[in-house]
Amino acid sequence: MRDENTSRTFSGKPISPGLGQGWTFTYRKDLRRFDEFYDIEASNIEAELKRFELAVAEVSRDLKDLANRVREEIDANLSAVFHAHIAMVNDTSLKAEVKKKIREEQVSAGSAINMIFRLWERRFSSMEAEIAREKADDIHDLTQRLVLSLAGVRAHELEARLSPGAVLVTSRLMPSDTIFLTGRKASAVVLETGGKASHAALFAREMGLPCVAGIKGIVDAVPSGKPALVDADAGNVIINPDQNEKKNFQEKCQRKDQVRLKARAHSHEPATTKSGKVISVFANVGQREDVCEAIKNGADGIGLYRVENIYLGRQEPADYACLLKEIWKTLAPAKGLPVYVRLLDIGADKPFPFKKKQRESNPSLGRRGIRFLHEYPELLQTQLDVLLQLTSDFDLHVLVPMVTLPSDIQSVKEHMSDAASRTKTRAMPKLGAMIETPAAALSAPAITVHADFLSFGTNDLTQYTFAADRENIAVDAYFDDAHDVIFRLLRIVRDDAPQIPLSICGELASRPEAISKILNCGITTLSVAPPSIPKVKEAVRHCN
Repeated sequence: MRDENTSRTFSGKPISPGLGQGWTFTYRKDLRRFDEFYDIEASNIEAELKRFELAVAEVSRDLKDLANRVREEIDANLSAVFHAHIAMVNDTSLKAEVKKKIREEQVSAGSAINMIFRLWERRFSSMEAEIAREKADDIHDLTQRLVLSLAGVRAHELEARLSPGAVLVTSRLMPSDTIFLTGRKASAVVLETGGKASHAALFAREMGLPCVAGIKGIVDAVPSGKPALVDADAGNVIINPDQNEKKNFQEKCQRKDQVRLKARAHSHEPATTKSGKVISVFANVGQREDVCEAIKNGADGIGLYRVENIYLGRQEPADYACLLKEIWKTLAPAKGLPVYVRLLDIGADKPFPFKKKQRESNPSLGRRGIRFLHEYPELLQTQLDVLLQLTSDFDLHVLVPMVTLPSDIQSVKEHMSDAASRTKTRAMPKLGAMIETPAAALSAPAITVHADFLSFGTNDLTQYTFAADRENIAVDAYFDDAHDVIFRLLRIVRDDAPQIPLSICGELASRPEAISKILNCGITTLSVAPPSIPKVKEAVRHCN
């Protein structure tokens, strides 16, 4: 029989790097005590329908508040997850199924929600081509919220019971759980399931929260209150560490701190390789706070400004005046530096209230990015008019998302020329194509006829190259953005279009161990999350 105080090591997949230590808090999501499985009388049907509608309304309000908190405390771009949840919980077909179950089978609202929502969760779990994100997890999250709302439970268990600095051990992390882990409320997270491109991973990385996933059975194996060391760089978790393991862990922490402090001290200096090549390190941003942090961390410019945040939650798309005001306010701290603004990148998994609902069998391979803007040219025109106006105040460049064919970038260039003539704008901003598909990479010479620069979105490039949804845990082993195949595509573009400036704005650019290979592919600009700028600059300095 194993002594429960004996040191044990578990190995999993690192999905958010870093080191963390603390006492375990094992979180079991058991909603059975709140489930309302009971039959109702015919006279109570209308009352149950009303309870269901009230729960939906309450959850929608909570999700809106949560989106605002995520925007302020974590990342504006990630708040889109909760706007998607609002659309999902108010889905007419989903609500109709729940109401039908209440009426025809005379069951409580809680019973109907559990039956219908979990049926939908299983449907999404079994799909491959029809989902672009972890919709099963989203449905699971909403089921919990609705059941708790019906039971009158408002406080989240993590908010009430998680001690500062704890190591959270749970089966999987829902998007709505993450807000309670901000501000170092947890020192690390250990999960039974979760992919490196899942919502959990994206949130954890944005918060700088070490996270290891893929350790089956750890929730049952590890009780609360045990000392734990989490090495999310290597993917190891040690429970009840002995003195030697503690010593080794502390030494590794000290080495990382020294590297981090050195990088921070030199973050405002140019990133120059050993051979004397200066590499620009820019920032990916979604709001003004990101820009301010980027400048503080030594960003050489803004390499990717996502404008989606301006459109979130609107019943009508942002008009010219609103768009001009918001973009100017966001970019103002970076005035004088190069800034790259990506045109609105929606479609597929990114729902917006003003967007006509589109039924597509495979949204990821459907109308998204520039394909969507071609279908709604008024959206494209408004953005181009605003960006032309901003060229007088900023060193502005325009990025076109999801370019696949040369005609995608050619049409934007023609629209921009027409807009410049109409508004009598003398200097047009430089225009670049996002390379996010193999077809775009292999068409680089034809695309560069119309583009001034190319930017690799390696997250999408990887998922389309390997036909592996980056949110689908079942194919997580295929999603490898550091595979030789990806670097081969980068080199093909460099060799086919040797004179065109190349940059990367995907997560690959933020990993120090990949920097040397990236630079050897002819990349001259890296764009990363603001907190990663110092370490990326330092990694560049160690490259030949």
